[in-house]
Amino acid sequence: MYSKDGDTYFILDAHIALWDARPENRLNIHGKQFIDCFYDYHRNLSPESELWPYDEFLYYGGDRLMKDLFTDGYVDHAIFQPAHLGAFYRTGFGQAEEAFALAERYPDKLTYNHCWDPRLEQAGLDQLRRDAERFRLKGCKLYTAEWRDGSRGYKLDDLWSYRYLEACQELGIRNIHIHKGPTIRPLDRDAFDVADVDKAATDFPELNFVVEHCGLPRLEDFCWIATQEPNVHAGLAVAMPFIHSRPRYFAQIIGELLYWLDEDRIQFSSDYALWTPRWLVERFVDFQIPEDMTEYAPITVDQKKKILGLNAAAMYGIDVPESLAVAERAAA
Repeated sequence: MYSKDGDTYFILDAHIALWDARPENRLNIHGKQFIDCFYDYHRNLSPESELWPYDEFLYYGGDRLMKDLFTDGYVDHAIFQPAHLGAFYRTGFGQAEEAFALAERYPDKLTYNHCWDPRLEQAGLDQLRRDAERFRLKGCKLYTAEWRDGSRGYKLDDLWSYRYLEACQELGIRNIHIHKGPTIRPLDRDAFDVADVDKAATDFPELNFVVEHCGLPRLEDFCWIATQEPNVHAGLAVAMPFIHSRPRYFAQIIGELLYWLDEDRIQFSSDYALWTPRWLVERFVDFQIPEDMTEYAPITVDQKKKILGLNAAAMYGIDVPESLAVAERAAA
């Protein structure tokens, strides 16, 4: 939890990872390109005091993760959102077994989401059913630009994607997180386009579609979709560090999201280990939209509380102390 000026915030970091990008785990040059692009984002958008050495960034392990999030970072609960990237890494980029073992060890602090790829067709669908039982899945993370066997991406409204979404609905995997944000070398930018979310959200109203990175750099496209589809949510991973490097741009992002979606469908994410949550939480609690940006209303404490943790906690059924809840406004 984090307290400031008499207010206490329940912090749920809705997008974290435990990855291994060390040379021995890379299959090809693309594994190096990918982690180097990650490191460029980390280096270019972080305060100097928060920069990691490159070698530590390649692999940091569970002990450091627990310290950075829960000892130093104010986080009360966090959700693993793994990216497999099996075309680039021998054991995958996101370390599924290590992350799940950590979540099993600290179930009060960590939730493990898994990933699937519809291009595996029936074999992958059968695996999803086994994974749902083993991992007790409430959510999954999709990387629609991931490469596989000559394919450089898929769409959420493809035939096999729909079969997997139908299975998710049947299995109780209600929270579908999709990377729809900035491209990461060598992946293709257009494979992260947000347009396919529109159709899927319409056809699966019982599922929540959390668009990670809130569609950046396609924020306007995302907002027009999300305002029409009440089951579409915005994840703030990658958007958050602009609070340091380009605060007026961050003000525009959060201002647009609050206008189109309101505070009930926006989720805080550090995108650990691209960034650590401590400084992001501190700066967001202190942040206010500049007075000259008059098209946006000021951000309230209650809105910040919902974004920093209450929204994702409600989505995942995670208990929050009653004293930290936000009183709902009476209908007009």
